[in-house]
This record gives sequence, C-alpha cells and structure tokens, in this order.
Amino acid sequence: MKFVDEAYIDIAAGDGGNGCVSFRHEKYKEFGGPNGGDGGRGGHVWAIADAALNTLVDYRFSRRHEAKRGEHGMGSDMFGAMGDDITLKMPVGTIITDAETGDVLYELLVPGEKIMIAKGGDGGFGNLRFKSAINRAPRQKTMGYPGERKELKLELKVLADVGLLGMPNAGKSTLISAISNARPKIADYPFTTLHPNLGVVRVGPEQSFVVADVPGLIEGASEGAGLGHQFLRHLQRTRILLHMIDFAPFDDAVDPVKQAKAIVGELKKYDDALYKKPRWLVLNKLDMVPTEEREAKVKDFVKRYRTALKIKAADSLPVFQISALTREGCEPLIQAIMAHVRSIQQAAAEPEYIDPRFAAQAESDAALQTDPEDPRFKPL
Repeated sequence: MKFVDEAYIDIAAGDGGNGCVSFRHEKYKEFGGPNGGDGGRGGHVWAIADAALNTLVDYRFSRRHEAKRGEHGMGSDMFGAMGDDITLKMPVGTIITDAETGDVLYELLVPGEKIMIAKGGDGGFGNLRFKSAINRAPRQKTMGYPGERKELKLELKVLADVGLLGMPNAGKSTLISAISNARPKIADYPFTTLHPNLGVVRVGPEQSFVVADVPGLIEGASEGAGLGHQFLRHLQRTRILLHMIDFAPFDDAVDPVKQAKAIVGELKKYDDALYKKPRWLVLNKLDMVPTEEREAKVKDFVKRYRTALKIKAADSLPVFQISALTREGCEPLIQAIMAHVRSIQQAAAEPEYIDPRFAAQAESDAALQTDPEDPRFKPL
C-alpha cells in the first residue's frame, strides 16, 4: 500500500427535507385539518480514528464525500425519513484542517474516536406545525436547511513515543527491525526508507513503546535536497529523539561529527520545538570498530560533538553505543527509553483526587508523619 500523509477532500452533509402542506381528506370528515409532516434531517458526516489504517491513500483519489439528504414530509402526518450518515475512516493521528483558512478543526488522537465533521441540515416544518386555535387551515411550510459543506485538508502525523533521526544508511531501519516486529526494507544504498515505519517494542508485561523510523535527512534538506523535510512532521508528537550516528562509515573522509551537526542544523531550520525535544546520541555500527579502539573513538567523538554544537560540559548528553546488526547494547538502550517514557507518563498523569471535606485531615496526618518536633510524632 502506498504511504500518503496528506490529502484534500470536499465533504457535504445532507440537506434537510422540505415540509409538506396537506389537509386530511376523508369521507364524512369535512374539516379534517392540516396533516402535512416535517421533512427529515440530512445525514451527518463523521470521522473515526481507525487503528488499522496508517495512510491517507484512500482519500488521494476519492475526494468528494456527500451524505444523503432527508426525505420530504408527506400528508397523513408522515414525517420524512432522515438521510443516511456517512463515516470516513482515518488513521490515528490525523489532523483535519480547513483548507481555506488553515485553521485546525479536529485531531483524531485516540483509536475509535468519532467526531462529527459536517452537520446535516434540519428538516423543514409541515403545515401541521402551524395549526393553532386562530389558524385552523394553515398553508405555511418551511424548506429544509442546507447541510454543512467544507473543503478540508487531511494531514497525518504518526503517534509514536520515540523517533529515529539520522543520515541515510545510519542503521535506523536495522535498529527498528532488531528491537520490534517491524520489517522495513533494508539495503546497502541510501534512501532505502521512503516512508515512515512504526514498530512496537515490548519491554515486559504491559510495558511497551512505539518507535517511528522516518527517511534519512541530508544537509540541504531545507532546500529540498534528498527527500527534504516532508517526513519530519511525523516526529513532532514523539517524546524523545534518537539521533543515530554511523560510527563506521565506509568512506574514511566522512566525518560523523560533521554529519551529526548537519542533521541538528536541519532540525532547527524545520521546527524549533522539534529541535528542543530531548535528543539522545546512539552510536551505531560499533561491531565494525576494533574493541581496543572503541573507547578512545567514542570519547573523541563526544568531545568534538560538544564543541561543534557548543554544548556545555555541565549539560547532560546521553550517549549509547550499540550495534543494531548484532543487537549489542540494544537492551540497555531499550530499558533507558522505557524508563524515560514512563517518567513522562507519570508526570502527565492526573493527580489523585482528594475529597475537600477530608483535605484538612489529610494535611494534618501528613504533618504527623513528617514533623519530628511534634510530640505526637511516631516513626513508622
């Protein structure tokens, strides 16, 4: 299936049915009165987040989506039937934007989330609605209201905890295939990855995180070099970035520090918020470096990297040494990521609710356990 992360669609909710003007005609009922029913409501347009989808390709070639209109009212007190709703299935992480104004209207962030993106028009009133003591034979009716019509832009930003960033052939696809069940294409030439890949890393019972692998960046991506910046949007919702470094390039003239600095520069040009996300260095392909030379090379790289990016010695810089091919060093990396993700989840969790009627008592009890000067203090 072709990966598509952007599409434009036109949607139209159904128009409401018209009201009906009718009078009861029945033998021996000379003054039967009005019996024209209301029109039916037009169908709504809904969007639902489907966890089984990971692309917007369905909307690339199918642009127009229109719900059915409501039926008109009829005589004999018969109201028109409502128009059928339509439901558009979209991947989790889809952003729905007004194509004309650019305003973000909705975001589908939870699997199964369902949102009405266009409301059907209400049906018109039949003359039965206008009957009163002074107007016993009304001939008024109202027309159905039109349904909402919108031009929308759909943009997919995948939901992942960890994003892999780096030059082409840095080993991102090899890493995601080594630590998860994802099986991206792996080859010995640049730009093997042409679209984002997601992998779920199982750490333990009820412990897992999602990794996103995007096509590699090169210097000049902001000017359109390589695949440009078009896939960096998929890293904006991640909690942490893993900057993969090819620590054993085939060409001895290639400087890993210079490449790493170029990637960071492209990241800053694209989005300052993405640039400020927590970013860990992952030195890959250590299996190709002699064991006795590893420590010295790693220290030299980190020193020159700090100097190139003007990182102070006091600032932390997590560095991991791995070989994605042999899985050497992958387990400590996975455990560190899991701990980081869990700490963020716990910090974002809602605080425990305390009934205000017992809040004062709870504070008093806490003071008893923490104030050693209180004569009532008893260590547990």
